[in-house]
Amino acid sequence: MSCNLGKLELFLSAIQMKKKIVIGTVALFLFLQIFQIDKINLPIDSSKDFIEITNPPDQIRDILKTACYDCHSHETKYPWYSNIAPVSWWVKDHINDAREELNFSEWGTYDLKKSNHKLDEMAEEVEEEGMPLTSYTLAHSEARLTGGQRKALVSWAKSQMKPEEK
Repeated sequence: MSCNLGKLELFLSAIQMKKKIVIGTVALFLFLQIFQIDKINLPIDSSKDFIEITNPPDQIRDILKTACYDCHSHETKYPWYSNIAPVSWWVKDHINDAREELNFSEWGTYDLKKSNHKLDEMAEEVEEEGMPLTSYTLAHSEARLTGGQRKALVSWAKSQMKPEEK
């Protein structure tokens, strides 16, 4: 009988430990919510905006707005899950990295060499299906590009490259 009592005590102790772990995890999760991300988009100067400068056809404009601008501009529309840490930190990090790599809101500040390089990179990333990121399209199905959309965007991006003077 003392063997069964020992097993019962061990079982109850394990339940109490699991309860403490759950409570601690919930408390930690709630504590993390104190640390929110900055979701303020910088003001947009339309004279520097990629779409304003390049004036793409409507199909290309729509692709860019739907699949690119959320991360690669100052026109980010933060989804509901960007309010929940630590997911919000991951989202903000992706946006910061994307804007650092290519920022359509600052296109007018790029010199010819840089803009040609960015257009070439854009074409390559889209063609090789590196962009938009799968992690983005999982949550934003409207950003998934068809083969035809990819081909149109790649072709258009390459057509925007201008000869560099030597």
